[in-house]
Amino acid sequence: MNSRRGRAAAVTGGGPQRVTGRAVAVSPHLDDAVFSVGGTLAVLVSAGWSVQVVTCFTATVPDPPAFALACQLDKGLPADVDYMALRRAEDRAACALLGVQPVHLPLAEAPHRGYADAAALFAGVRRGDPAVEMLAPALRPHLADADLVLAPQALGNHVDHQIVAEAVAGIAADAFWWRDVPYVARRPAANPWRYVPAGVEVAVDIADHLVTKVDAASRYRSQLAFQFGDAGVAVSLREVAVAEATRLDVAGAVEALRGPTTDRLPVGGRSVPSAAAGPP
Repeated sequence: MNSRRGRAAAVTGGGPQRVTGRAVAVSPHLDDAVFSVGGTLAVLVSAGWSVQVVTCFTATVPDPPAFALACQLDKGLPADVDYMALRRAEDRAACALLGVQPVHLPLAEAPHRGYADAAALFAGVRRGDPAVEMLAPALRPHLADADLVLAPQALGNHVDHQIVAEAVAGIAADAFWWRDVPYVARRPAANPWRYVPAGVEVAVDIADHLVTKVDAASRYRSQLAFQFGDAGVAVSLREVAVAEATRLDVAGAVEALRGPTTDRLPVGGRSVPSAAAGPP
């Protein structure tokens, strides 16, 4: 992707020069990008960037297996509801608030691919999982002309996040990698998935956009109680943003991205050199 960076246009006004272009956030599920880097997406939009959120695992699967159906029922939704159609609609609403374009790839979530219980989702990618071969060809056209790619570090070890991280690393070696929410709140010291390249850690100031992020995240109504519990989405996302600032020894509320260099991220991020080492 390095050869395409020159296509981003420099825009000058009364202030310092800024660069605009096309950014793509690759989200495993219908909420991950907004929960994790909704503030950064809002910063990019406010700077004049065109932003897409490409969500990988969004397909409706008729007659879901027992565990897939349980993932719907435990969120209070009856069996006759098209769960993924509902979630796609939530994603469109969230993306509209942020001013970004949603793209939904027709791949099935892990519970529809032979992962038979919650433990299996975090026990490693199954041998023969079709998503491993299918995802990269489906993603490549959406990343081909992107000036900036954002993707998950796969903190928390969910297999869908791991498959996405591996696919993006093979297509866009110069991507920036976000710390997965809500997993980062549970394990703030977790290491990135092994396919995430080494790089510097960058703190993106989202203080001016945190309200917008929370508003967008609130649109994923089917997921809020399950993901954020009694604390709620607003309190949880604000706590994560402040905790990340404290961890990186910067002021305010931030989202942390890992990438090749600070100057490649056009949102005024501050690098944290101590985070430059790769994963163990």
